[in-house]
Order: sequence, then C-alpha cells, then structure tokens
Amino acid sequence: MSSWIIYIIISLIVLCIAAYFLQEKFIFKPEKLHQDFTFKYDVPFKELFFDVEPGVRINGLHFYREKPSGLILYLHGNTRSIKGWAKYAQDFYRYNYDVVLIDYRGFGKSTGKRSEKEIIDDIQFVYNKLKEQYSEQHLIVYGRSIGSGFAAKIAADNSPRYLILDAPYYNFQKVVERFLPFLPVRFVLRYKLRTDKWIRNVKCHTYILHGTKDWLIPISQSEKLQALNPSKITLIRILGGGHNNLPTFPEYHNFIRDILKV
Repeated sequence: MSSWIIYIIISLIVLCIAAYFLQEKFIFKPEKLHQDFTFKYDVPFKELFFDVEPGVRINGLHFYREKPSGLILYLHGNTRSIKGWAKYAQDFYRYNYDVVLIDYRGFGKSTGKRSEKEIIDDIQFVYNKLKEQYSEQHLIVYGRSIGSGFAAKIAADNSPRYLILDAPYYNFQKVVERFLPFLPVRFVLRYKLRTDKWIRNVKCHTYILHGTKDWLIPISQSEKLQALNPSKITLIRILGGGHNNLPTFPEYHNFIRDILKV
C-alpha cells in the first residue's frame, strides 16, 4: 500500500474521531447569559425555570394574553438564546396566543450537559408542566430548523392540537451528509434527529413552512416529509424564502394567521 493511501486513511480516521467528539461545537452555537440577566420586553411576560433534575435547570419565557386562545411551545434553532428568539413571539401573540420559548441545555441561562435524549426529555418535562395549565387541545408545538426534529418527537409522543415545522429536515443525518459527503456520517453523528421516523406517529395535523430558496435545508426535505403522510401533512411553500428570513415574507404571516384561526 502506497504511503499516500496510508496518509489518506489515517487522516480520515483522525477526522472521524474529531467529528465525533467535537460535533457539538459545529451543531450548536449558543449564546450564554448570566444568571442575573434581566429580560425586558414591552408586552406582558414572565420568566420561567424548570428544574428537571439536580444540576439541570431549563430557562424559558412566557408571553401571555389575558384570555388566550391557546399556547405555542416554540422550539428555536441552533443559535443564540431566547433573548434573541423572543422577537418571534409576536407572530403568535398578535393572534391572541400565549407563547413559551425555552432554551436548550447550555443556551442562555439553561444548564446541564447536552445530548439528543436529554434535550428531548427536557422538552417533554416542560410540555408536561404546560399540560397542567392548558388542555392539549389548546397546545401547539412549533419547531424551527434544528428545533423541528425535537418538535416532531414531542408531537409524536403527545397529542397537541397542531404541529408546525419551520424549515425542517427529513432527518439530521441528511443535512450533515450534504456538507460532509466524504465522512461516514451514519456512524459518526451522535444527533440523529429522525424527523422522518417520528412524524409518522404524529396524530394531529402537521403544517410545514419552507422557503423555496433555502440553501441550508432544501425544500426537497420537506417534500419528502409530506410524502410520508400527505393527508395529515400540509406543505406551505414560501416563494423566494431562504432558511433564516421567512418572517420577512407577508405570506408567512398570512399562513400563520390562517393556521391559528382554524
């Protein structure tokens, strides 16, 4: 075996090991907040803390109406913290819905070591607490980008009124394979996020919003998700929309209004 082939093999092995242990740094880009950070918004809200287990506390924000039509549990993308994502609460608040946003472990004020299972368990813990205050018939789960996989899992394991997915992936492996086709992603990736598997078990109607010019997660992935259960999954195409700019399109807000008014 020639030396350059040996070099390539060794390099690939080293790259796989690095990808396995360092992947969180590439998948998640959290903004961390001091525990004494004070949130400030011009609409009624309260800060939430969910003590999941010793050493694990999940931080959230609850934007509330006097007589809400329901509640949106908003699961955000892989960057920032709820401090930045909170601006999107207005997209639902304006239609008389309460909104709860939570930070995953290691984001904002939330604490604890992350893994796919731990994040899902945390969200289920929060969902159970919300069920104590709201009927599931008035609970809607909304997942944005990486949060779409978590949202699909929670909807599959529970009975919310609707599931709304914003720029979702068929499964997370498909996303990574687009950018690292030379790696054995199936064996290296620790975050599988099998939206394609979980969405088959979602009992409520699912609405998918996806931009037709999304370069990060192509709309073809949403089309494949819809094909799994066309009668219970509605795909809404935002013409010209990218991955991070759907709220800048009037059509996005019109569709959100129509979904919430059903």
